[in-house]
Amino acid sequence: MNERDLLDRVTRVPGVRGALLVAAADGLVVAEQLMDGVDGRAAAALAGSMMGRLMRTAQQAGHRRPSFVHLRADAGSMLAAPGPDDLLLVAVTSPDANVGLARLEMIDAAGRLG
Repeated sequence: MNERDLLDRVTRVPGVRGALLVAAADGLVVAEQLMDGVDGRAAAALAGSMMGRLMRTAQQAGHRRPSFVHLRADAGSMLAAPGPDDLLLVAVTSPDANVGLARLEMIDAAGRLG
């Protein structure tokens, strides 16, 4: 399954406004599929920074790296699932998104990267 197909699976979930593949090390966009008004570069930078910090903190505490992160705000959520080769699958959602379904699709899709 190619990157476009993986992003399509995530963006088909009700309430998902965009999906991105992000290089975790530097927060740069590798691939994106976004609705108008979604700032992919800002989402990628935030997701890369957030996951980097969480992974370092988990490692220092003797825990495994996070398998999924959900950052919730008034205007919606940002979801992130780490994949292989330092890639993150990121979704930007509206407040009424089906986050449970998005999580399932993202974890499956992140496992198919590479």
